[in-house]
Amino acid sequence: MKKIITLAILFFSFVSVAQIKVLETVPVERLGKVNNNYIQKIGDEYTVYYTSIQNDEESSSQRKFSFRNLNNDYTSLYNIIMGGFSASPLYDIKLELPNNYIWLHYTGSVLPEKATVQFMVSSKEAGSATNSVSEPFVKDQINKLFQK
Repeated sequence: MKKIITLAILFFSFVSVAQIKVLETVPVERLGKVNNNYIQKIGDEYTVYYTSIQNDEESSSQRKFSFRNLNNDYTSLYNIIMGGFSASPLYDIKLELPNNYIWLHYTGSVLPEKATVQFMVSSKEAGSATNSVSEPFVKDQINKLFQK
């Protein structure tokens, strides 16, 4: 009986001091890429990384905004962006995400295929003055970015 109790105590002491724990991981998938702009998917969360054209000495020019794909929001965002290209006249579209406001700023051209869209992103955090503007994208670049 003493041997069983001793073995049980040793077993529990080894289990309680274990330092390594295996955690479940979710694969990171990089979707479309245009220049330094790309979309990354981790589980059901999509993150759009874009190059800001505003020169901030304090931080890098790489910015991002994220959202979860709850109601097929990834496809909805793509459809909203593409629909803006065919609007007449072109107008800005304001979107609300969990942590950001996004303005889709469209600039027209004589040729419809040369119309561009820019992401104008501002943070929802109180007291935060983080605003950034992406480089302009044409319709083909949006298709490539969203892998459509």
